[in-house]
Amino acid sequence: MLDIALLPGEYAVCRLAAGTTLPYALSSGLRGADVVTVSWTSDGISVICPTDRAPAQAVVETTWRCLRVTAPVALAGTDSLAALVDPLAEARVSVVTFSTFDTDYLLVPTVRLTEGTAALQRAGHRVTG
Repeated sequence: MLDIALLPGEYAVCRLAAGTTLPYALSSGLRGADVVTVSWTSDGISVICPTDRAPAQAVVETTWRCLRVTAPVALAGTDSLAALVDPLAEARVSVVTFSTFDTDYLLVPTVRLTEGTAALQRAGHRVTG
């Protein structure tokens, strides 16, 4: 069982063209539980951020809600992310995941949040927030 916190606000999954300069607003003044993650590839830049920080020139996916595993997750651990993604897949809830050094995050579509949190709870996880 994992403890999972629902972060406040909605999140955007964004795509920027390769070589785009990231707006300063993405890295400055993070509030409370805000999370921003950036991945660079030769094909482009992917950004996950609160919707109000989404870069104006980005292609933005539908709005998402962000769930955070509250306890630190071992980098070598192999089962915590699967324990979260599998129940969501069984409930046919789309999920985007990313990890930091300390923990894992999941995004579920805002319109499927109720189904997603219910699936996680049925799998024995505790969701707060």
